Amino acid sequence: MKIAILSRSKNIYSTKRLVEAAEARGLDVVVIDHTKCSLIMEKGKPAILYNGEEIKDIDIIIPRIGASVTFFGASVIRHFQAMKVISTLSSVSLVRSRDKLRSFQLLSKVGLGIPKSVFAKHPKNQEIDQLIELVGGAPVVLKRLEGTQGVGVVLADTVSAARSMIEAFSGMEENIIIQEYIEEAGGADIRVFVVDGEIVGTMKRSGKPGEFRSNLHRGGSSEAIEITKKEKALAIEAARSLSLSVAGVDLIRAKRGPLIMEVNSSPGLEGIEDATGVDIAGKIIDFAVKVGGEPKKKRKKSRNRDL
Repeated sequence: MKIAILSRSKNIYSTKRLVEAAEARGLDVVVIDHTKCSLIMEKGKPAILYNGEEIKDIDIIIPRIGASVTFFGASVIRHFQAMKVISTLSSVSLVRSRDKLRSFQLLSKVGLGIPKSVFAKHPKNQEIDQLIELVGGAPVVLKRLEGTQGVGVVLADTVSAARSMIEAFSGMEENIIIQEYIEEAGGADIRVFVVDGEIVGTMKRSGKPGEFRSNLHRGGSSEAIEITKKEKALAIEAARSLSLSVAGVDLIRAKRGPLIMEVNSSPGLEGIEDATGVDIAGKIIDFAVKVGGEPKKKRKKSRNRDL
């Protein structure tokens, strides 16, 4: 079996760990920078060129697509699937997970716990005040529809501050979600790592002093943590609702129960492996082997459900 990891660099921790885990299992593994792929479309002959050569004999891909190249990354995944290559992440699931509004719409539809959130197209004046009141009043959290690692997320402590920030975002033609602030969470969240419908690692992330965002990329700290049955069920269902076989589900503990903050389709491995000591990369490779083990000639033809 030959596995291709779609990543912009071989030196990224998560990519290196996936390569190590694959090689430790005796698998043939390569790293492909998806941003350097050329997609060839011809009647009945989809193909991909990489560094001037046609890609062949790949059985399964493990996409590690950055937020800045979501559109192109999704196109590359679709093209591999058109070539009957199995992917651990579908293009539809990637795009869903990167769109915060779409994600929350899906999670809300299936009845999963989320912070109260509202979205409007560049609201003004009294409409802004009404939306802030709908989520419980200030302070409120403002989030760009696309963004990871805490980028594009701000806390507005007062109504006037929230109004100014919302007007500023609108002036830049940025679409945002207005979300209630869960004070009792204390600037901490829980990252639950889900692989193939099972929880393989959990950690608590705490923001640095004065920072309400708990992302490790923003200087937060992490530690392994045990979570409740309710939190486990919520994380598994969140991943399932977005059709993600590999997911990092971020939860916070509110007075009314656990709430989903975000579901990440390309969760980083460094923080969770350091905190838990679990070989998360190995879990992902084992899943890839499981879904990619069937020979190509036995696979059912695609009906373009993911196009």
